Amino acid sequence: MHPDDWHLAEDVDDFLARAGGFLRSRPGMHVMPLTWAERVRTRGAEAFGCGTPVYGVLERAGEVRAAFYRLPPRALCPTPLTSEQADALAAHLFALGHTLPAVSADHSTATAFAEAWQRRTGLTPKLRDTQVRLYRLDTLTPPDPMPAGRARVLGEEDLDQVMFWCGEFAKAVGEDVTIDADSWAGTRYADKRYTLWETPDGTPVSIAGMNPLIGGQIQVDIVYTPAHLRGRGYAAAVTTEVSRAALAAGAKEVVLFADLANPTSNALYQRLGYRTLTDWAARGTSRGVGPRARGGRR
Repeated sequence: MHPDDWHLAEDVDDFLARAGGFLRSRPGMHVMPLTWAERVRTRGAEAFGCGTPVYGVLERAGEVRAAFYRLPPRALCPTPLTSEQADALAAHLFALGHTLPAVSADHSTATAFAEAWQRRTGLTPKLRDTQVRLYRLDTLTPPDPMPAGRARVLGEEDLDQVMFWCGEFAKAVGEDVTIDADSWAGTRYADKRYTLWETPDGTPVSIAGMNPLIGGQIQVDIVYTPAHLRGRGYAAAVTTEVSRAALAAGAKEVVLFADLANPTSNALYQRLGYRTLTDWAARGTSRGVGPRARGGRR
């Protein structure tokens, strides 16, 4: 594998023209590049406070074998790589003078790239404090019985309520983001459709969101229940409703991330029919500290 097999670009349309078919061939494993490429395509990288994006495609004999994206100052996010592919990518980026705060990918890829980067920079990679598991829905198995109440899909008229719940979720997971009317359009939360679970008297008790349909797939993101309301089946109910909505919208695959530090949420998703696709990790590749990717349930 030669480093020059990697082709870099800054234009998202060029990236998708070259790598789109490859990314859609395994939408579950490629959920992050599919999602963020679409966000940049529709809203622009500047909407997220990012520098000039960098995209990469690995091609051999006219066939795409791997890809990556990076929205500075965020982490490098490659598709699954072999050790040889990771080494070639590290060599290529290092030769071009790139600096990287972290790599975020499936566990084996993150490890392989961080080790390859260390060989060139002398910097010791460190496992970041957040590790998540990526799940894919097999057969949806709703809880029986469901808790009393009903699901309500939130619309444009509910934006204040959506921002409140997303703000509470962000605080719960330690995400450093401002969510208000001025900043909303530049957050990762703005492109989702949200559903609340409400008790019979109309009190909202849990929320779940889902990303748009991209590449035949929908990601469930976020799921949040306030701490004092947990353990009553609300998260299971709202996740069930959003999963049903994703399937009804035509998703061939439905995926979600769960924080491995939260065994309750992992057990819940498995009861609902979600099965492990891969474990995800972030490894620091410099002395700087990059942003933390969050997902799953609180």
